[in-house]
Amino acid sequence: MKKTLFRLALCAAVLAIAAAPVHSKTKKKTSAKPATSQVIYTGDLAKKVYGYNGPTPLNIHIEGGRITRIEALPNNETPQYFKRVTAKIFPLYEGKTVAEAKKMHVDAVSGATYSSEAVIKNIQMGLEQAGTTAPKKGKGKKK
Repeated sequence: MKKTLFRLALCAAVLAIAAAPVHSKTKKKTSAKPATSQVIYTGDLAKKVYGYNGPTPLNIHIEGGRITRIEALPNNETPQYFKRVTAKIFPLYEGKTVAEAKKMHVDAVSGATYSSEAVIKNIQMGLEQAGTTAPKKGKGKKK
């Protein structure tokens, strides 16, 4: 009986040590400033924007007010044409501030006009949401 109690006490001690907080030197520091990065998913914003074979959703990555990356999400466009679109259009926006990108007028890629126009429209609609929170639904309760 004493051996069983000793083993239980030993196990409890080991678990307590394992669950103890990590030393402060290994903790990740967080800044007091709010994060300035944002990923805008255009699939919900541009539901009615179609390329040649359907919707062309994107993720637009923004950090510090600049577009760092645009990512094409799964779609039904012809891969060889869609690759041309992303290779020519995405670099035009990447590195620009949101304000600069909103003012841009980008031409469609020859041979992939529908896909190009859909991608450009997705980017424009996504940039309209940059820096904003999710749109409110309804009018809310009156007090």
